[in-house]
Amino acid sequence: MKILVVCLGNICRSPVAEGILLHLKEQYQLENLVIDSAGTSGYHINEAPDNRTIQNALKHGVNLKPLRARQFNPSDFDEFDLILGMDESNIKNIKSLSPLPAHHKKVKLFLDYLYPNENKIVPDPYYGTEKDFEEVFQLVWNGSKALLNGLGYSLK
Repeated sequence: MKILVVCLGNICRSPVAEGILLHLKEQYQLENLVIDSAGTSGYHINEAPDNRTIQNALKHGVNLKPLRARQFNPSDFDEFDLILGMDESNIKNIKSLSPLPAHHKKVKLFLDYLYPNENKIVPDPYYGTEKDFEEVFQLVWNGSKALLNGLGYSLK
């Protein structure tokens, strides 16, 4: 299973999701899982995640330092089985890059597995406080576990 998580700049929400999913992949030895992240904008290409995101994740034992931002590319539709946007704007931007209905079926909100049929979003903490980064981490942590369990991986 190949999963791509997407936010606007690929420096806050999607790298924390990538990092958490990679952490869970290692912890539960999920060998056949491929994880990546991207942004719908090109503002931060090749940049490390936001330092506040890195520091918050490190408090929880998740290292985001090796990650670098990249922009979503239409070829990602063919590369990934599941493309998860952090909010409705990301979903709209992703879908606008492909007119194919088969591609659109791969695109969902990241929190759909934690909150089915509720259209819940992961809020962008960029202009927020340390508390906002912590809340996003916890939401993405819970969402990541629900996602992997929903895909048939058995996490405790």
